[in-house]
Amino acid sequence: QVQLVESGGGLVQAGGSLRLSCAASERTFGTYAMGWFRQAPGKEREFVAAISRTGSNTYYADSVKGRFTGSRDNAENTVYLQMNSLKPEDTAVYRCAASLKSRVPTSEEEMDYWGKGTLVTVSS
Repeated sequence: QVQLVESGGGLVQAGGSLRLSCAASERTFGTYAMGWFRQAPGKEREFVAAISRTGSNTYYADSVKGRFTGSRDNAENTVYLQMNSLKPEDTAVYRCAASLKSRVPTSEEEMDYWGKGTLVTVSS
């Protein structure tokens, strides 16, 4: 079973940047496609970004396209989410997830393992 641990969240002003990391326990990390999801207070969880097994393919929600960049380092068993030009509406708990099912997963149903999340707060 893959264990995922996110880090890098915090408080940032609007327009600022943060980089989230998600470290995996599994040595076969490269066999999993990865996704980032977020859940804002009082809202449902939503898809943010997907990164393929090699990192060569990525896919983003329209709300973050052009501002967020997903990447991974399979040698370090880590996936990243670089977040630039942050807005107050980006405030949420961000969770990474791993998928064996899909090449570029974009839905919760495609994910097999989840991290517990890291809180990102963007002040106006």
